[in-house]
Amino acid sequence: MSIHNAVGTSERAAFMGSYLDALALVERLHRLLLDVIKDEFERVGVLEINAVQALLLFNIGDNEVTAGELKTRGYYQGSNVSYNLKKLVEMGYMHHQRCEIDRRSVRVKLTLKGREIRDVIQELFARHADGLEAKGVLGPDGIDEITVSLRRVERYWTDQIRYIY
Repeated sequence: MSIHNAVGTSERAAFMGSYLDALALVERLHRLLLDVIKDEFERVGVLEINAVQALLLFNIGDNEVTAGELKTRGYYQGSNVSYNLKKLVEMGYMHHQRCEIDRRSVRVKLTLKGREIRDVIQELFARHADGLEAKGVLGPDGIDEITVSLRRVERYWTDQIRYIY
C-alpha cells in the first residue's frame, strides 16, 4: 500500500468516526430535549401529557393540519402521529374535524388548552436561546452554522431514501 493510500484510508476512518459521533450526538440531543421538556412540565405541574405530545403541539402551532401533513413535514413517524393525535384530542388539547372533500382525512388544530402547552414550550425554548447566547455557548453565527450543516445532512439522507432504495 502506498503512503498516499494509507493517508486516504486513515482520513476516511477519521471521517467515519466523526460521522458516527455526530449521529450519536443527534440521537442523544433528541432524547435530552425530551427530558428537558419533561422536567419543565414537572416544574410547572403539567403531568397529563408527555414530551413527544408537547412537541407535536408546539410544531402544529397555529396551523390546522392533517396527520399526513405532519408526516410529510418530517416531524413524526406514522403510527406515532396517529396515536398521539388521538390521545391529544381525547384529553382536550386538540380539535379534530373530518375534511369536507376527503372524508378519510381528519384536520386537527389546537384548543386553548393545547395553545397553553405550546406557549410553555415556546417560553422554554426562548429561555434556552437567551441562555445559550448570554453564556457564550452559541451565538447567531454558531447556530446558523449548525443549522446549515444539519440541513445538508437532512437533504443528503432524504435523497438517499428517494433515489437509492
